[in-house]
Order: sequence, then structure tokens, then C-alpha cells
Amino acid sequence: LVLAGVGAAVARPLVPGATAHLQAKVDAAAAAGAGRPVTVWLIDATTAGQLGIVLGAVLLFGVLYEAWPTAVWGRTLGKKLCGIRVLALETRRPPGFGAALRRWLVYALLGVPGALWSLVDRPWRQAWHDKAAGTFVAR
Repeated sequence: LVLAGVGAAVARPLVPGATAHLQAKVDAAAAAGAGRPVTVWLIDATTAGQLGIVLGAVLLFGVLYEAWPTAVWGRTLGKKLCGIRVLALETRRPPGFGAALRRWLVYALLGVPGALWSLVDRPWRQAWHDKAAGTFVAR
């Protein structure tokens, strides 16, 4: 939720410009098409650049909010409030930065379905992102 909020906050100022740009493309295509169906690509250099800005901000914030605190303390603020920690399977200590980053990236790609795997996994109840990083969640 925090990452979605950051993404929305970064994207919000870009929406009016992107909307105007796309509307101009649609209007120009409609005028040139003279009633015939016309293909309009919504992703172009302008919109791809804006999408890149939002994605870059989300990735940077994700590293600063999720991967780095997990690597250093084994928890983020939300995990601390829930009373849980992320630990490496082998050392029972917070994972290194590489493992924490891998854990976050796999979660970002696989999301909830990967996390739900922890409901059936035994004995560690690891989600797919924990398996990829060699970590587990402890109370």
C-alpha cells in the first residue's frame, strides 16, 4: 500500500499532461482517418517517459523502504508494528542486501499469489519471495 501511494503521488502531477497528449493523438487520428478505423498507439516517447518516471520512483522508494531496512534490521516499519522480522534461513540473522533486494523484487513481480503460497508451505511457511531469497518470517 505504501508503494502504491508513492506511485500515485508521483503519477498524479503527470496525469493532466499525459491525458492532453493522448487526447491530441486521438483527435489527430480521427481527423486523418475520415471515418475509417485508425490505430492509435497509447505508449509513445512521451507516455513511456512519464511511465518510466513513476516506475523509477517506485523502484527507488521500494529499495529505500523495503530492501534496505530488511537487510539492516530484518524489518520495515510495518513489520515492526506487526511484531515480525525477516531472517535468513542459514544464519537466523537479517538477510544481506542482495537477498533482501531479491526478496522484494520477487514479491513485486509475483505479488499476492506468491505470498499465499505461505499458507500451504511446510515447515517454514515461506512465500515464493522468501524461497527466492532464502529467508523466513519470524515473530
